[in-house]
This record gives sequence, structure tokens and C-alpha cells, in this order.
Amino acid sequence: MTSFLTQSLMLRTAFLSRLALIIMSLALSAAGLSMAKAETAPNLKVVTSFTILADMTRQVAGKHAEVVSITRVGAEIHGYQPTPQDLVQAIDADLLLYNGLNLEQWMDQFLENLGSMPSFRLSQGIKPLPIRTGRYEGKANPHAWMGLENAKIYIDNIAQALSQADPENSEKYLNNAEAYKGQLTRQVAPLKARIDALPASYRWLVTCEGAFSYLAADLGMKELYLWPINAHQQSTPKQVRAVIDGVREHQIPVVFCESTVNTAPAQQVARETGATYGGVLYVDSLSHADGPVPSYLDLMTVNVTRIADSMDDAFSKRGDND
Repeated sequence: MTSFLTQSLMLRTAFLSRLALIIMSLALSAAGLSMAKAETAPNLKVVTSFTILADMTRQVAGKHAEVVSITRVGAEIHGYQPTPQDLVQAIDADLLLYNGLNLEQWMDQFLENLGSMPSFRLSQGIKPLPIRTGRYEGKANPHAWMGLENAKIYIDNIAQALSQADPENSEKYLNNAEAYKGQLTRQVAPLKARIDALPASYRWLVTCEGAFSYLAADLGMKELYLWPINAHQQSTPKQVRAVIDGVREHQIPVVFCESTVNTAPAQQVARETGATYGGVLYVDSLSHADGPVPSYLDLMTVNVTRIADSMDDAFSKRGDND
């Protein structure tokens, strides 16, 4: 009996020792994983006002920042109403980046609710184009990121803001910014050349919102739109009639609209003038990852390609009819 108890105690002691070793090993592994995660975790949490700025910031930040957007994919930015969840998401951020130029009409109150969080207006250094019609006439057109040269200023401003918040990685941010600007130029320049090759009379960009002034200027196009900014009342009969008259007067072959609004007014203009409805262009929001414009680079490429393809097709058809 004594021998049996002794043997049982020895087995139990061996089992407990082995269990302790396993627990210790797991604890050390967990600690190692935590340390590794801490070593590889981003230095910064950056919040941006909308998805396009979030993507641009990710390209510059690389692995050194966690970047989140306040507004979601497909959201209308101008009159957005931040939620308590938006504040919770932003409250522990190290930096907030926003467009300015009166785009985010809700931003002053949002910043006030966040207290003393560092923030940076990314349109600094931009020479804004004025809005030409409507209740905002004479004020700055806020969609400055739609111009390729302006986009480079945004990228430099992002690198500057990140460097101020995280000086240790400043050189990496600056290098990423230079690479990103080069990528944009290489991808968009050949598309711009296609539009340059069209007859001047075809180079009109007709849209719902006047959000493409900077892009139109970059592409050497004149601009016509239904309303100046996606806010308040849109597409009054008077606005629609004025664009119909303009399309007829200038024999404009293609009409577009943007992705975040009702496209029916633009389609009406196309029907009544015989112009082609060229589909949607993207300006205020990216798409989900599996959509057509998951990045700012995709947005610019899709927009300019769609404009060039539609104009080429219209020119070809009219040439065949002549």
C-alpha cells in the first residue's frame, strides 16, 4: 500500500511538473508574441476625414501608422453628421488629417469635441479655384485633390504632418511620398495625352456636381455642371435646363455624373440633347476593396480613362456620321 501511494505521488508530482513547464512555455510564448507585436505595431494612429485622404495617408505612412477614415465608403462628405462612434474611433488618435476649404462643414465641431488633438489641413499651399455659380459663388472649390499637381501638394503635406508627429520615421515618410508622386505621374500622364489629342471642341467635362474643376483644368477641358456643391437642393428645373442648353450650344458629346448622388438629372440631360451618358466618375469617396476604385490612384486612373474612352467613342461615331 505504501509503495502504491509513493508511486502515485511520484506520478502526480511528475505530471504537475510537466504541466508547470507547459504553462511556463505558453506564458513565455505569449510574452514573446506580445513583444513582437509591440515592436511591429505602427507608431501612430491617424484619423482622416474621408476615404480618399485615408488611402493617400496609407501610401505615405506605409507600415508606420494605422490609418482610419471617419466617413465610410460611399458617404457624402459635405453635410455628413458625425456619430458618437466616430468620436470613439478618433479619440485615441495621435493625429487628425482633413481637407479644409469648407469641404467638411462639420469639422470645427468635431475638432472641438476632440479637445487638443493635433490636426493638419491638407489643402495648405493649394491655390483654390473659385466656385462660379450658386449660393457658394466666389468661394473656394474644395475638391482640390482632383488635380494631379494639387495631389502632389497633398502628399507632401501628409509627409510633413506625419513627420511632425513621428520624427523618428520622417525620412521614410518623405521617401514614400516621393515614390507615390512618381507613381501618380507615370500612371495619369499617358491618359491625359489621349484627351490632348481630341479636337478642342470635344474637350468639355459635363457633370452633376462642380467637383471636377481641378481635373478639368489639368486635362485642358472646359466645364459645365448641374450644381456647384452636393448640399441643400440639387438639380432644380432651372439648373437642368441651363445644362441642356449648354450641351446643345456647344454640341458636347458626353455627360457624366459622380458616384455618390442621384444620376437621373444627368441622364435626363443626355436624353434631351442626344449626348451619350458616359457613366459615373468618382470624387468624394473610394469604393470597397473589391470595387472599381479602392485607391486614390485607381480613382484618378478610372476617371481619366472613362473620360478619354467616352470622348474617343463619341468622336469616332460623329466622324462616321460626317
